[in-house]
Amino acid sequence: MTVFEAYNHCKKKLEVAGVPDYGFEARALLRKATGYTNAQILSKYNQPLTTFQQNNLIAMIHQREARYPLQYMFGEWDFYGLPFRVGPGVLIPRADTETAVEQALDLLKETESPKVLDLCAGSGCIGISIAKNRSDATVSMVEKYKEALRYLEQNIELNEVKNCTVEQADIFENPLADGKYHLIISNPPYVEAEEMPTLQPEVGYEPDTALYGGEDGLMFYRAIIDGYKNSLLPGGHIVFEVGERQAAAVCGMLLEAGFETVDTKTDLNGVVRVVFGTAKSLE
Repeated sequence: MTVFEAYNHCKKKLEVAGVPDYGFEARALLRKATGYTNAQILSKYNQPLTTFQQNNLIAMIHQREARYPLQYMFGEWDFYGLPFRVGPGVLIPRADTETAVEQALDLLKETESPKVLDLCAGSGCIGISIAKNRSDATVSMVEKYKEALRYLEQNIELNEVKNCTVEQADIFENPLADGKYHLIISNPPYVEAEEMPTLQPEVGYEPDTALYGGEDGLMFYRAIIDGYKNSLLPGGHIVFEVGERQAAAVCGMLLEAGFETVDTKTDLNGVVRVVFGTAKSLE
């Protein structure tokens, strides 16, 4: 089997299995199986695969046919230009979430030495990305589950960030809520009960604890707004990632809690992905 034949074989298998972006993934799997770059794949397209390369590719194809997440197979995934280790027990970083990081950095651009709190931190992709782009910031991250915490600590080391601290705790118990922060950010579990059975097969391998947001998907937003609204400095900001069709409800919660300049931001797909608001300033 040549490189070109392997690519076509892989692409066809993934398409039949229902993998949405089967062309992109076929190239990714071929790179992983062979160790070749995209340029080398093009230049070696008539070169036969070694037995090891072919067996490696076939094994990975079988995993993806079962819809095991590509990110878990690779063990690492890029987010906001940084590498993050991922695997069973932690939510996979998604490009949509980069919108929340962008909004947070924009809100903090005039703030010197900001204090940031990242709740439901998971892999740490949000907090670490903020810390990496704002070396003068102090970023505190809270994560409950030890499986996710293991990846979070690895990712702090992998990205060589020194301005992060980690607390293993349940956000419903309001850990670190007595601090005063310039910004609180969270991508909490927000899938509602009736949506859980309809998620893509890959999502079924991710922990339910990182997905399920209660009957209406809004349980964590209520808890964070109620438990942490007084932990913001005057004029401080709160930033949430939200699911589709949840923005209006979360905006309403923030307004009811007394936040000002409540607004939203869309992701690259045009979906309203982020809701943010500002705590009242001192008169």
